[in-house]
Amino acid sequence: MAASSRTFLTYQHDWNAFSLDTPVTAVYLFSELEDLNRQLFPAGNNDDHIVATEHTIFHPQGGGQPSDVGTMTGPAGTKFTVTAVRMDATGQGQVLHLGQFGDGSSPVFTLGETVRQDVDAEKRLLHSRLHTAGHVLGAAVRHLLEEEVEGFDELKASHFPGSASCEFQGLIEGKWKEPIQKRVDQYIADKRQVQVEWWDEAMFREKGLQRLIPDRSLMPGEKFRVVNILGTEVYPCGGTHVDTTDLCGPTRVTKISRKSGKSRVSYAVKN
Repeated sequence: MAASSRTFLTYQHDWNAFSLDTPVTAVYLFSELEDLNRQLFPAGNNDDHIVATEHTIFHPQGGGQPSDVGTMTGPAGTKFTVTAVRMDATGQGQVLHLGQFGDGSSPVFTLGETVRQDVDAEKRLLHSRLHTAGHVLGAAVRHLLEEEVEGFDELKASHFPGSASCEFQGLIEGKWKEPIQKRVDQYIADKRQVQVEWWDEAMFREKGLQRLIPDRSLMPGEKFRVVNILGTEVYPCGGTHVDTTDLCGPTRVTKISRKSGKSRVSYAVKN
């Protein structure tokens, strides 16, 4: 696989874009991937291809959010079904779209031709609702328990359908489930605006949020993308979201589990 230019992440600037026309920058067989990148796609096989494009509206799996799926269609009608998307593991900033062309015998895209990307809008919306709901839950837990739970900190989150949860340092007792639910309900009912901002390290420090400064090695010389739920909480985040918290829909805190000094608060949104 030859080196290719970095992919512009259109979805990070407009998460409501479900279609996009963009030139093709690379097409190759799955078997031609470097080992590191091939390992990103455990379900990949020799019938699959990889397509890279100049821009993409496909969110690659990462940050706790599943990848988008959908299609790309060429000017002659050639169709590529996108089944998985990952950011390359070599640090080149290229988004890799895994999938298949037609019935396997169709022609592939040619370099430089413009294709139409279409994401599965229903799945994108579900992923976006879950991701915003996860931030709402994290904010609710922090605001309620930061001073109540010894050693409290937010650790990580998964926003996958059917297994969504936020993990925290410290032991959160079951008695907090109802108060957390009430705070989540409040934030969602308030219809709080969700917006993208781009911060440098000075902005984090100015707002007293040094704890949120991401690893500079991940984005050398660049500003960090943050998602700001106005009046609630700010999170460094590369994912997609809904525009206001009420669009998460009813969000249910399903359980609180504890293990090895950590707590996991699981949640679900109504389909």
